[in-house]
Amino acid sequence: MTPADRPPPAGSGPAAPPPPSTPRPRSGQDAGSGPAARPGPARRPAPPAADTEPDRPGSGPGAPPGPEPAPEGPGPAAATGARRPARGAADRPAAPLGRGLARAAAVTGALTVAGAVFGLVRDQTIAHLFGASAQSDAFLIAWTVPEMASTLLIEDAMALVLVPAFAHALAARDPGAVRELASATFPRLFAVLTCVAALLMVGAPQVVRLLAPGFGDPALAAECTRLTALTVLTFGVTGYFSAALRAHGSFLRPAAVYTAYNIGIIATTLALHHLWGVRAAAAGVAVGGVLMILVQLPAFSRHVGLRPLVRPRRRTGRAPLIGTAVLAPVVLFAVGRQSQVLVERFLAAPLPPGAISHLNYAQKVAQMPMVLSLMVCTVTFPVVARAMAEGDRERARRRVEEDLATAGALVLLGTAFVVGHAPSIIEVLFQRGAFDAGDTATTAAVMRVYAAGLLGHCLVGALGRPFFSAGRPVWFPAAAMAAGLGVTIAVGAAAAGPHGVQGIAAANAAGISTTALLLLHGLGSRVVAIEVRAIGLRIARLVLAAAAAAAAALLAAPATGPAPVSLAVGAVLVPLVFLGAARALGAPEAVHLLALARRRLRHDP
Repeated sequence: MTPADRPPPAGSGPAAPPPPSTPRPRSGQDAGSGPAARPGPARRPAPPAADTEPDRPGSGPGAPPGPEPAPEGPGPAAATGARRPARGAADRPAAPLGRGLARAAAVTGALTVAGAVFGLVRDQTIAHLFGASAQSDAFLIAWTVPEMASTLLIEDAMALVLVPAFAHALAARDPGAVRELASATFPRLFAVLTCVAALLMVGAPQVVRLLAPGFGDPALAAECTRLTALTVLTFGVTGYFSAALRAHGSFLRPAAVYTAYNIGIIATTLALHHLWGVRAAAAGVAVGGVLMILVQLPAFSRHVGLRPLVRPRRRTGRAPLIGTAVLAPVVLFAVGRQSQVLVERFLAAPLPPGAISHLNYAQKVAQMPMVLSLMVCTVTFPVVARAMAEGDRERARRRVEEDLATAGALVLLGTAFVVGHAPSIIEVLFQRGAFDAGDTATTAAVMRVYAAGLLGHCLVGALGRPFFSAGRPVWFPAAAMAAGLGVTIAVGAAAAGPHGVQGIAAANAAGISTTALLLLHGLGSRVVAIEVRAIGLRIARLVLAAAAAAAAALLAAPATGPAPVSLAVGAVLVPLVFLGAARALGAPEAVHLLALARRRLRHDP
């Protein structure tokens, strides 16, 4: 898989006063920036937009992230009821991305695309050098460690715990709260992750036997696992820095970490594969993890400071902002999500050599639309967390509803393209060197099956954020993920024998879709009172539009010639059919995406 978010820097003086009031925004801005959602005597001052540029000095004194309005003081406790105001709530408009959030999303999106491109170059390099073979399978078994660490420590668990924690600290308007949070949490985290990484290095053979029983070359997989185990520490530090920076409204450096990571893997693999074979790729994973930290270190030092990371917490008597009760359900949710991949590799290990590689390449490419669609939720998560910290449930509801619809539209557009052009995509990306036409056909077939679960993966990633935005224990997402994982295990065990890797991919799609449906139903009654039926109808219209676009691509692809030409035609045809069908079906997301694209092309903020 894939995918990841201002008061003065630590050690500086008191927070600056709130910025002056600004004129009423245009209708295209975030609804949270418009007229007050709740009745009051006067509008609250609107802070500046989120920092999406390279961490300018003095760019954010005292301002919360994003273009949402900040109250004069701390709002009601986040633990209040989840009901939204009844008077006129249903008639209020949705909350499209405002100017500041749109800029943040654009920067995050551009760097996410860059990271994905380098990720493809990384996969192409490994496929070219080692094909779909026992060597590549050994590396991918070892790669399970950084994949799990990425989900736990960068993409999900760390962000879901720390972004709300830092948001609550910022909402307190106390410049010492952020420093105290860092000094109370980082040293312990660093010590725990160091011990876990050391245990994985020592117990690498046992880890391989657990992950892939029956694999043909466990010694090679164990050697690679010892190298990749370092990412438990480096990804933990990376995730901590990313969460803190996103909560402060700085998105540039967190979005750049995967570019640095993949560059480290590519460079190390190319430099050392003649000497170390596939072990060079595992060493590249370790190098890439270190580069992820270095990319963010200057910005983190500027916003939070480095001294709180090594000095003991001050005794202030304030309640801790995070703890075991909050952390446990988040960790279980993230582990359950990543366990989908563990189940796949466990079931594929006894299959012929190359099965794990086919699953991996298909999943990596198929999930790119999901990763890109979630950039919207990555940018807006601090906004939702801040709204929850201030007790503004109505603003959080509007933001979550619009995010679900926008992310769904983006992922379904990508799904249509993947279904229609899977063979051409794999041929252009991977068919060279040791990766032959047979590997292309198998991987493309698996990728089309994976595509059935892309909407589910997107919704799980989007829905997990508001569940944990209140900074209090919520166990329902972990239970929903466990139910979906049970479906994956049951379907995979039954389908792997007769259907091979395609059966395993179908199990993944069934399991994650089950989790998505449970989370969608549970969010409205537990945390943020979204209109579940209305959101379901909006997504259903988009599914029909994606089906029409996929059908058009399937019909046109055989008649458009070589794979590069077919992809170029599909890049025009699929969006046109999707947006046209969505507009004909009355889906407002099509109009919104077209308007946003026109603004970006005209450089209109």
